[in-house]
Amino acid sequence: MMIQEFLKDQLKVKIYSTRREMGNSAAVMAAHCLRELLQHKDEVNIIFAAAASQLEFLEAIALEEGIAWNRVNAFHMDEYTGLPVSHPQRFGNFLNEKIFSKLPLKEVYYLNETGDDTEAESRRYAALLEQMPPDVTFMGIGENTHLAFNDPHVADFNDPVLVKIIDLDEPCKLQQVHDGCFSTVAEVPSWAYTLTIPALLQSKHIFCMVPGKNKAQAIKYTLTENISARYPSTSLRNHADATLFLDQDSASLVL
Repeated sequence: MMIQEFLKDQLKVKIYSTRREMGNSAAVMAAHCLRELLQHKDEVNIIFAAAASQLEFLEAIALEEGIAWNRVNAFHMDEYTGLPVSHPQRFGNFLNEKIFSKLPLKEVYYLNETGDDTEAESRRYAALLEQMPPDVTFMGIGENTHLAFNDPHVADFNDPVLVKIIDLDEPCKLQQVHDGCFSTVAEVPSWAYTLTIPALLQSKHIFCMVPGKNKAQAIKYTLTENISARYPSTSLRNHADATLFLDQDSASLVL
């Protein structure tokens, strides 16, 4: 059950009783958007986030009917460096398990698919995004308000590139522990590829799912602070068609 909805600048905000209701409702809206796009386009390009916050949404959208997934190309928005290709904590492997392997997608384009950590990989993936501009982004918000791995110290709303390698800040590493990806902060890789803020926000439609108590402060910053790279997620408030989906826990400081 949706318990509240409102607009903050251009950002639509919808708050639900539980994270399951949040994920299911977001999936229904996203599926409707995809069906509409596929009526008018030969192919649709989607950027997916790999995070525990997305699980309910990913489970629900995989069950939605009437979506021509064979005309959908999938991208993902960030990936660690320094991990073997088969490592279970690589985001590409997470997405393959949770969603990509469950759908008859036209193509899946993985970041750093060979494990070769070079600037050339950033350029390769950026070229793919230029050739196939994203129509939709499915994403979350980090505990430090990051989008993808655009932590506050590296976020740039006018970034000249679409993909870059960045160093993760300590709050970001701690979130990976909170999410159960790693046992300790020391295990979290220090560097990662990320799609930049302009790459993420160039999508015409953004669905942002952010459940959980650990995200409450980030949501408060997102909705109450001035729009600036100090709080990267505030950039969503300038997007023409972005919707933020919350549960009561993540919305607890703004209700």
